[in-house]
Amino acid sequence: MQPMASRSLVLKVTVGKDDPERCNQAFTVAATAAASGVPVSLWLTGEASWLSLPDSVPDLELAHATPLPELFDRVLESATVTLCSQCAARREIGPDDVRPGVRIAGSTTFVAEALADGAQALVY
Repeated sequence: MQPMASRSLVLKVTVGKDDPERCNQAFTVAATAAASGVPVSLWLTGEASWLSLPDSVPDLELAHATPLPELFDRVLESATVTLCSQCAARREIGPDDVRPGVRIAGSTTFVAEALADGAQALVY
């Protein structure tokens, strides 16, 4: 078995408070991988796009789950967080609107990350 850090993880989150359990699972996986030394790239798409805005990460109040704001902060500390450019445009979210540490990029960047040697891509 290869050491964990020799691979990277690319996560695309498509849901937000509209699907609390799936959203929290995605952030739990991202935070766990990042804390384990795995290079993580987390993509916010669809309804998850709203999470890119300052003060917009709700506590989803899921039993037995770490609160989403705490998970998001952990991910921002050691992973790349990207807001999909098309999703941002549809919601009129610009680079000056997102919280510090969140970048906006498009499908070319996502495809490059997802197809990189050793990358594992997951969609939530």
